[in-house]
Amino acid sequence: MRLSVGTAKTAELDGARLASADLLRRELPALVFTPDRLAVIKGGPAARRAYFDRVIGRLQPARAGLAQEYAATLAQRNASLRRVQLGLSGRDALEPWTQRLADLGARLVDARRAVLAELEPGFGERAGELGLVGATLAYEGDAPTIEALTARLDADIVRGTTGLGPHLADVRIASSGRDLRSFGSQGEQRLALLALLLAEAELVPSRPLLLLDDVLSELDVRRRGVLAARIARMEQTLVTATQSSALPVEPAQIVEVTPGQAV
Repeated sequence: MRLSVGTAKTAELDGARLASADLLRRELPALVFTPDRLAVIKGGPAARRAYFDRVIGRLQPARAGLAQEYAATLAQRNASLRRVQLGLSGRDALEPWTQRLADLGARLVDARRAVLAELEPGFGERAGELGLVGATLAYEGDAPTIEALTARLDADIVRGTTGLGPHLADVRIASSGRDLRSFGSQGEQRLALLALLLAEAELVPSRPLLLLDDVLSELDVRRRGVLAARIARMEQTLVTATQSSALPVEPAQIVEVTPGQAV
């Protein structure tokens, strides 16, 4: 990886430059737990959509570009809606974008539902091991159809945006029927995120690198032991902790860092 001020970042693998970050993610899958990643559980729908679309890229490489294609088509349709709103274009100009949006939207919704179906069994099991009972994933949103998009065309022209499709969908992450975004404690939200990452790690074809930052701080001794047993089956895991005594097992390698020290 090369990061330089004023220039785009670049990545190479075995001397060959990679064209996109998605290629890097596929070649070197890394799953990261950091406190700010809790947005996947307690943030808005956009954070969950982005997370599960990245999961699609790792588990279903042939569908990796669907979310980007859909977003580009959505932008084109919205721009066309605004031109019609301003009287600069006729409604017939919307038809190709409506058809393509309906096609890509249906494929994206299918991919999201498929990846949730892959993740949910492992997510439920890992969450259960960590004490989060009855953990489930549910997709909330319908695939757009040409008929549905056409039926709300007048409203979309007035607003200048498309008001139907997977760009407005959400994934409900729950425990025993409770939506963890609204009704979960921070501890439960951390457990849900950890369970998601562990479930995904077990499905990624090439063993991923797990990066777990400050994951132990709110886990009791039993849960730390459960986590240690689970990650012992992974290829490689890096865990940070404020004290070595927080580690539930003897690590293969330990690096101690004093405050202010660069690593």
